[in-house]
Amino acid sequence: MDKLLRDKKAICLFLAPGIILFTLVLFIPICQSIYYSLCDWDALSNPEFIGFGNYIKLFTKDTTMQIALKNSIFFMIFSVVSQLVVGLFLAALLTNIKKGRNLFKNIYYLPCVLSSAALGLLWMFIFTPKLGINQVLATWGIEGPLWLMDVSGYITLPMKVIAFVALWQYVGQSMMLYMAQISGIDKSLYEAAYIDGATKTKAFWYVTMPLIRPMMAIAMSLNCIGALKFFDLIFNMTEAGPNHQTEVLATHLYTQGFKYFKYGYASAIGVVLLILCLLVTFFINKFVKVENYEM
Repeated sequence: MDKLLRDKKAICLFLAPGIILFTLVLFIPICQSIYYSLCDWDALSNPEFIGFGNYIKLFTKDTTMQIALKNSIFFMIFSVVSQLVVGLFLAALLTNIKKGRNLFKNIYYLPCVLSSAALGLLWMFIFTPKLGINQVLATWGIEGPLWLMDVSGYITLPMKVIAFVALWQYVGQSMMLYMAQISGIDKSLYEAAYIDGATKTKAFWYVTMPLIRPMMAIAMSLNCIGALKFFDLIFNMTEAGPNHQTEVLATHLYTQGFKYFKYGYASAIGVVLLILCLLVTFFINKFVKVENYEM
C-alpha cells in the first residue's frame, strides 16, 4: 500500500474517473450556466451577451422571484428545524426500544423511497376541498379550509401544508442518520453517566448530543440544500399556484426555462440557487461547532 501511495501514476489513474465525472457532470455545466445567465438566450438562436441584465430584472422587476425567494427561505428554515427536532426525537425513541424497532424504522422511512410525484398527487386529492380531510370534517359539521387555495397571510396556507407533507415524507431520512450515529456511541459512556447520577434526559443532553453533533451538521446541510432545490411535491400538489403563491426557486426556474424558453433568465435563477446553497453550507459549517471525540 505504501508503494502504491508513492506511485503518482497509480494515484492519477485511480483519481481520473472521479475527476472526469466531476468535470463533465458538474463543473462544466456550472460554468455554462454562469455564462448563459449573462446572456439573453432562448436555445434556438445564438446567446446574446447582456451582462447582469437578467440579475437586475430578477431582483428589481420580477415579483414572482420575490415570492419564490420568500417561500424557499421559509421552507428551508421549517425543514431544518422540524426535521432536526422530529428526526432526533424519533431516533432517540427508537434506539431505546427493543421490540418493534425494525418495524417502526421501516414505517417512518418508507415515504422516503416512494415516488414524490405519486405522493404529491395523493396528498393533492386528500386536501381537495370536497374530498379527503374536508369530507371527514363535514361529517362532524366542521367546514374545512381551502387547504391548497387559501392565499391569505404572509406565508400562505398551501405553502404550510406542503411543508408539513415534506416533513412527513423526509423525516425518516434524518431519523436514520441520527440513529446510525447514536448506535455507534459506546454504551459504557451511558453507564458511567448513570453511575454518576445522571438521568436519561441528562445523559441524552450531555452524552448523546455532543457525540452526534457532526451528524447534525451533515443532516442540516442536506436538509438546507434539499429544501432550497425542492420541486416535485410543490409541482404535483399546486403547480406553484394559486397565482404563484407557492412558487419556490426551483419551480420558477422550471417555468422560465421550460415553459417560456428563457434559458438565460432560468440560468440566472439557477446561479442564485447555487449561491444560496453554498452560503447556507458555509454558515452551517462555520457556526455549528463540531468537536471530535474518541468513542
